Amino acid sequence: MSEAKKLQKDANNILKQTSRTFYIPITLLKSPLNQTVGAAYLCMRAVDEIEDHEELDTETKQYLLRTTCDLLKYDVFDEKAYSELVQPYVTQLPEVTLRLGDWLEICPDGIVENVKASTRIMAAGMADWAKKGWNIKDEGDLDDYTYYVAGLVGIMLSDIWEWYDGTETDRELAIGYGRGLQAVNILRNQDEDSERGVSFVPDRWTRDDLFSYTEKNLAMADEYMKDINTRTIKLFCRIPLALAKRTLKALKEGREKISRNEVETIVQDIKED
Repeated sequence: MSEAKKLQKDANNILKQTSRTFYIPITLLKSPLNQTVGAAYLCMRAVDEIEDHEELDTETKQYLLRTTCDLLKYDVFDEKAYSELVQPYVTQLPEVTLRLGDWLEICPDGIVENVKASTRIMAAGMADWAKKGWNIKDEGDLDDYTYYVAGLVGIMLSDIWEWYDGTETDRELAIGYGRGLQAVNILRNQDEDSERGVSFVPDRWTRDDLFSYTEKNLAMADEYMKDINTRTIKLFCRIPLALAKRTLKALKEGREKISRNEVETIVQDIKED
């Protein structure tokens, strides 16, 4: 097996391990779109795992994220410098983070700079929020936080769609798409986050306020979809959105999450539509 094929196989395996939401729709994309979206997702997941790490202290997170951000500014990613950066944390950080350079390597030349830019901005924003202790006071703070951790995923995807076949989408709606998915996660993990002393809910907000915020952004996601005509791209975008909406419904009904059977049914229905 060639080095490139082995790298792609590794990427597919790690993608399957790290993403419940995006793995299935990525596999439904045509080549080279599936490899491109997969690699781009892994780049962002690499920095997200630093921000979300339960064992690293805040200062370490800031240092790792800001240094990664600096390394992503250069035309050629310095893999040696990155390896030296993460080496002291090699037993703590997951493989997806340790191998950021590999994921950049399998991004096609025409889009890799966009992927680096979005990942760089994400890393810097996450470092800022780590410094603030993730202290979200109002809706503006929530918008800012969800922009960095999820809205940028929407922007990155829009860049990829345009690179692939000229599909043009509204970037503000793309941010809403990402925010809506993230807001569902915040609702779903509210109790768990509270137990570890973290809250992503603005001061004095009720759960109903968070439901309203989520629905507003999912409505933007619906609008985002209207600009997409390429079938496989539309299929890709519909699946996470449908899963988010069904999860939101389940949460309103007092359930923690949707069942595996519900997930499989939703995916099958969309594929057959």
